[in-house]
Amino acid sequence: MCCIILLAGQSCQQEDYVVFEIEEQTILPINSEKNKDKSNVQYISILYTNMFRKAMSPNDMLDALHAIESIGDKQVAFDILVSKYMNSDEVVIPSDEEMRSDPEKFIRDTYKRFFVRQPTQAELTWMINYINSRQDVSAELMYFAFATSNEHFHY
Repeated sequence: MCCIILLAGQSCQQEDYVVFEIEEQTILPINSEKNKDKSNVQYISILYTNMFRKAMSPNDMLDALHAIESIGDKQVAFDILVSKYMNSDEVVIPSDEEMRSDPEKFIRDTYKRFFVRQPTQAELTWMINYINSRQDVSAELMYFAFATSNEHFHY
């Protein structure tokens, strides 16, 4: 009987609780601050620099602008321009062997080159898995995807 009274006495002690207040946060995707469209000149100039690692001549810029403006669908025009650049002998793209030998470096370099940022851990993991699980994916296809992505059209 004494044990029961002793236990009951111990279980009735007041417990102190600490209350933490949580400040409300708005969580946005990593590229959400890129909300301004690049002008045609900006996009072409940046694309050319990303593809060739050199500045574009004024004549090449005028040719590209005329080509973009002559096609009604802007996205199709940009896709054609990217394809044209990809088929040039002067384009600077890592080899498929370089991409496959170190996919993490390839992904980090490509994000930095096209998006001017590092990938999140989720993006990095997904892209590494994508490259490793698909033998038909080439560095050229990856560059085409980055060059025509929504994030690359904004700053």
